[in-house]
Amino acid sequence: MNEVGGVARLLVLWVPDWPVLAHARAHRLSVDAPLALVDTGTVFACSGRARAEGVVRGQRIREAQSRCPRLQVVRYDPALDARAFEPVLAGLEQALPGLHPLRPGTVAVRARGPARYYGGEQAAALTVLGTVAELGVSVARVGIAHGLFAAERAARAAPPLERVTIVPSGGTAAFLAPLPVSLLEEPELVSLLPRLGIRTLGGFAALDAQDVVARFGPLGARLHALAGGRDPRPATPRIPPRDVDAQVDFEPAIDRVDQVAFGVRVTSDDFVNALLAQRLVCTALRVELVGERGETSERVWLHPRSFSAAEVVDRVRWQLQGAMHGDAGIAGELRSPVARVRLSPEAVDPVGAHERGLWGTGPDETVHSGLSRVQGMVGHRGVLTATASGGRSPAERQTLVPWGDRPLRSRDPQKPWPGTLPPPAPATVYELPRQIAVLDAGGRPVAVDERGELSAPPASIHGTGPGATGSRRSVTAWAGPWPLEERWWDAEAARSAHRFQAVDGDGVAWLLVLDGDGWWAEGRYD
Repeated sequence: MNEVGGVARLLVLWVPDWPVLAHARAHRLSVDAPLALVDTGTVFACSGRARAEGVVRGQRIREAQSRCPRLQVVRYDPALDARAFEPVLAGLEQALPGLHPLRPGTVAVRARGPARYYGGEQAAALTVLGTVAELGVSVARVGIAHGLFAAERAARAAPPLERVTIVPSGGTAAFLAPLPVSLLEEPELVSLLPRLGIRTLGGFAALDAQDVVARFGPLGARLHALAGGRDPRPATPRIPPRDVDAQVDFEPAIDRVDQVAFGVRVTSDDFVNALLAQRLVCTALRVELVGERGETSERVWLHPRSFSAAEVVDRVRWQLQGAMHGDAGIAGELRSPVARVRLSPEAVDPVGAHERGLWGTGPDETVHSGLSRVQGMVGHRGVLTATASGGRSPAERQTLVPWGDRPLRSRDPQKPWPGTLPPPAPATVYELPRQIAVLDAGGRPVAVDERGELSAPPASIHGTGPGATGSRRSVTAWAGPWPLEERWWDAEAARSAHRFQAVDGDGVAWLLVLDGDGWWAEGRYD
């Protein structure tokens, strides 16, 4: 049967420890070694060998390394995780069209079509495992059940040798019943239910639905349905766009920017129209220039909305201008005339999501176009924008990103940063901290001992560099010290410092830092 009570029967492929496998391949490490992926100072994922020695998800690095001294630590990169799974998705789509990626390493598809085509659900599951094994993933598992929640639980419950779990039609509730309520992944509910004596999904599903709604609200009702095997979420198929890459070959090769730009005009029109035929627009464009000697210049250009044919030509021209040396020849990344130009859609969106406003969007596009052109002439990092990021000091809470690039999320400002400076933040943050001297009433430098106590109250601030804080400023009020210990486990990157806030005689407030190199002014509260 394909559906029971409106819940579709789904096949879920799950690759255990996929993030570890992807990062191990990228860094050429052994997956059999104790390996941990770290995100914001805690373990995001770890290998089976590391788990055997006591490492678990959510541990801090210090605790994980104390349990496993030979632990290899790698920073978790979500982009690498997704990028590495893309070839697996592409290979699966040859055997199972209509895939629904849940996350890197996990994918779902409606079971009815593959079961009919391959002669049964068991045959379809074995075909999927064989397909991913040919792609270098030999540890995958498959689960088949009614609903995404049950099918994924079935895949995770599959024995390592058989690697397939098929829940009979009508048996989803019985399969889920003995499983722990912690699988619902809702911390508040998961901590409350055991205190009420409910420790399994079956016990939770046995509660009256109206009572659950009254006590836990809509979220509780949805989780109650999942526990009972009623998961109405569909497996929305991913429909990859047809290959619309465009390429222009020049024979003989051309060494003039205007000639290359003219040569790609028709191809740019065809490129944009091919996407429009699929009701798509390009929001990130990859331009690859190939020189006569084989050297390449490659760049991804972003657009706040979508590229027109004329804007595609502009990006090709600007990228060439950035590689030009004078007016005679092509240098830098390209040391010979251009033999080929290749255009690829790096990211696409439905055309309806990028309709122009009633009065147009001229100013925004003019700004973007102008800055992109300047960037094409002065280099990729010649035009930078500031984005908010996570960190403990004011300087760390902003990251300069090249214009048009997506901000890196390696330091998420929404995540907790223990020891961060509380608001309000200094209005002026110096790109390079300015060295100063902080003296007590007797003219002696103020110091902080190992117990965090001051040698004497600060009485004055003296600037020791050009424009540091002026000549001499008396201190009328101060607060601190607040200790800051960072990366103590890394001898080369470790930092120990104390932070202070001080107000001078003119009423100006300062953020001061004392470290092993002396006193510094990091910012000013304007």
